[in-house]
Amino acid sequence: MINITLRGGGLALFMFLLGSDFVLGWLNNIKSSTQQSERSITSSSDQSCFCHLTGVLDDCFCDIESIDVFNNFKIYPKIQKLTERDFFRYYKVNLRRPCPFWPDDGHCSIKNCQVEPCPESKVPMGIKAGNYNKYAQDTNTVTEIEDCVQANQLGAINSTLSNQSKEAFVEWARHDDAKDHFCELDDETSPDAEYVDLLFNPERYTGYKGPSAWRVWNSIYEENCFKPRSVYRPLNPLAPSRGDDDGENFYNWLEGLCLEKRVFYRLISGLHTSINIHLCAKYLIDEGWGKTTWGTNMKEFRHRFDPVETKGEGTRRLKNLYFLYLIELRALSKVAPYFERTIVDLYTGNTEEDAATKELLLQVFNETKAFPMHFDEKSMFAGGKTEAKILMEEFRLHFKNISRIMDCVGCSSCRLWGKLQTQGLGTALKILFSEKEIKNLSENSTSKDFQLTRQEIVGLLNAFGRLSTSIKELQNFKTLLQDNR
Repeated sequence: MINITLRGGGLALFMFLLGSDFVLGWLNNIKSSTQQSERSITSSSDQSCFCHLTGVLDDCFCDIESIDVFNNFKIYPKIQKLTERDFFRYYKVNLRRPCPFWPDDGHCSIKNCQVEPCPESKVPMGIKAGNYNKYAQDTNTVTEIEDCVQANQLGAINSTLSNQSKEAFVEWARHDDAKDHFCELDDETSPDAEYVDLLFNPERYTGYKGPSAWRVWNSIYEENCFKPRSVYRPLNPLAPSRGDDDGENFYNWLEGLCLEKRVFYRLISGLHTSINIHLCAKYLIDEGWGKTTWGTNMKEFRHRFDPVETKGEGTRRLKNLYFLYLIELRALSKVAPYFERTIVDLYTGNTEEDAATKELLLQVFNETKAFPMHFDEKSMFAGGKTEAKILMEEFRLHFKNISRIMDCVGCSSCRLWGKLQTQGLGTALKILFSEKEIKNLSENSTSKDFQLTRQEIVGLLNAFGRLSTSIKELQNFKTLLQDNR
């Protein structure tokens, strides 16, 4: 692995014009909501998970309270509706790819992890061919025939799609720009790749834990997050405490890294935090008498994020979630021109559905562009051209390696959501560092310099939807902690 130390690690960070009428007006609009939110936080020990979750984030100019109000009132309602649309609810994924790094542990036998694939005899040949025309304006009328039997078993991944939906997806074309990818993309033409309905398979706690799960996260943190060799403790946030070098003191090494490597670690930590919040919010509470109950698990939430139980790390983890949110929010605002072109049609075969979906997507983009405190990606990789280029490639390859580790997750449901959210973040990074290519897009023709596959688009919006949900869930946990004090 190449070891690069970028000189001048204290790179200039983005400072938005605080004196502008636009920012002042936007802040005035959220002031009353922010004050109301702040009054709800008490000094009770039950609020300890949140008592330090406030103020300006490191490495960017934005405060947590502004993000809370912006997300919960402006973004969350729209992104939820968007990800329920047909275009965004179906995701093609290969959950059978072997782990490339260690012998396969075998798939988890817990019923909540299982996959119920659609019988191949029910899948139209067009889907198997994998030829999709991304910019099709016309649709063939396809008579819907009998669907595959839905997998209703608890926790099973439902790969059932109507033949009508499958025929519509045939119109999408796969574009190969692997040199720009931050992720290892699944081959959609593989016979092992299947469409999954994400609404039928929500992300939640499945019971997958122990050595297999530990090895995945340990490999991510220990081998791919630019950890100095002198730091011996595994970079797994859930690792048990060891000696005096624990908690907040452990992260002293992180402050010595250049901005780019700090950002990388915070992105991965933020992703891990988001996943953990989802699991705490949809935890398996009871399986008695043939009925399964999912709900919030306050004990688990405290275990992962309480400053006392985590020796101060919990607050840092939660702040990294907000940092990741800002990164993906910035990517959405940057990629808006790509989708605003009339040539881009979110094609499913249903004209009314497609028009409504694109309109809703553009509404989301308008909200992201109106946010006044974006992260400035130009502060990254801004050193000497040769040094910056090498560091950028190292950054990209590290993240691509993490996307490959997702194929080592033993739980199929966990693998599904891990792959989707990793791909969404990888697509966001691709967008952030393609500014020139996006600006040069033609209004009426495709471009070889910048292109997004349908797989990337679905991953990008669903991944951001997951982050938005995490921040919304934090407000719910805050309320529950206050009520139970």
